[in-house]
Amino acid sequence: MIHRALIISSMALLGLTTNVAAEKNTNSSPAFNEQLATELGADEYGMKMYVMAFLKAGPNRNQSKQEAAELQKAHMANIGRMAENGDLVLAGPFAANEQGMQGIYIFNVTTVEEAAELTKTDPAIKAGRLKMELIPWYGSAAVMQINQIHQTLAKQGM
Repeated sequence: MIHRALIISSMALLGLTTNVAAEKNTNSSPAFNEQLATELGADEYGMKMYVMAFLKAGPNRNQSKQEAAELQKAHMANIGRMAENGDLVLAGPFAANEQGMQGIYIFNVTTVEEAAELTKTDPAIKAGRLKMELIPWYGSAAVMQINQIHQTLAKQGM
């Protein structure tokens, strides 16, 4: 009898939870900005597809200190160019770590193939100093505004 009551209670709770979730999903946010959502390419959940890149130490790390510095400068210029073109939404280095992870990119593209073409423009990738792993990522469309907001926070350029 207790077992049967528990099953019925569980079913009732599950039904209630499902109904609450369904009601919650049908209500639109009072702060919803249709124009901004459209501008940023957001879906009905405020999300969109990107491709995330994990930059790792490449197989060719034997450059001289000067060559490595020149590659880094060219790498940073490439990041700036991709950001200005709207292809790159976010980029940044990782702190020193044992996994060989160097940094992260979030590309404003929907396929790994498109992101792979963009990575080919990076001088550090071409030189083998870095390599990338590309993964499709479904994230907030608000990420598209990071560069614009960052410009208001940085006292000097990189």
